[in-house]
Amino acid sequence: MNTPRVSIQTQDFDATSELAALRLNDARVGAVCSFIGTVRAGRAGETAPPVLSMELEHYPGMTEKAIEAMIDEAMARFNIFAARVIHRVGLLQPLDQIVFVAVTSAHRGESYQACEFLMDYLKTQAPFWKKEQTPEGAQWVDARESDDAALARWGIQASNA
Repeated sequence: MNTPRVSIQTQDFDATSELAALRLNDARVGAVCSFIGTVRAGRAGETAPPVLSMELEHYPGMTEKAIEAMIDEAMARFNIFAARVIHRVGLLQPLDQIVFVAVTSAHRGESYQACEFLMDYLKTQAPFWKKEQTPEGAQWVDARESDDAALARWGIQASNA
């Protein structure tokens, strides 16, 4: 069975089974790097009101295609064997898992870099729209300048500026 590289879904994911499927029967793999993002109740060090929920929207088909292209770019830049990206959409609560990124390679350095590259891209360029619900009402969320700066270190200019 061939696991897709990209899944956009409302349901939660199981990181253990996703990691097992990613490296299944590939004896070349010496390193697996993964990242799981969760919904925070607030932003550390900020005085913003607490987040009660987050709603994510996407454009079906376009989002998957954009993330597939991002994975192709990571495979061209780094010596990785496989990658898996899962991003949830719909209504999410604080503590819910929201994103899963994992890559395999022969050595840890390539895995670390590719995983970080993929997350930097997802935070700024993937076509998702996020709306946070706070006690003060709902607001749409844009990528932060620090996210754009993280992407720039890979030689990619944020297109959301």
